[in-house]
Amino acid sequence: MPLSTELPTGQLQLSRAADRSDKPHLPVRGDLAHIGLAGKYFVPHYAVPMAHGVKAETALRAAGKQDGAELRALVAGEVFDVLDMAGGWAWGQAKSDLLVGYVEMSQLEACA
Repeated sequence: MPLSTELPTGQLQLSRAADRSDKPHLPVRGDLAHIGLAGKYFVPHYAVPMAHGVKAETALRAAGKQDGAELRALVAGEVFDVLDMAGGWAWGQAKSDLLVGYVEMSQLEACA
């Protein structure tokens, strides 16, 4: 199920250890997480996803580098929710199956 992009209200607190049982589908890393995880995971920054379309078939990778392990192929027209952009790579989540990884920015275009 997709995460909500609504900003949390009220006071946020961490009451227990975070569950990382679904790590490949969990958009959280040490410095950044999806805004829908605020209050569940403590990181310095949270991001609202920015929808991008995949231009042509390309790899979703485990790391933001050419030799990063390929998790699966993203097909043309598929939506990829970008949470961070750095060094020519976008980190985010495939909308179709919620798999988290890196895609080359040159293979994405912002959705209107």
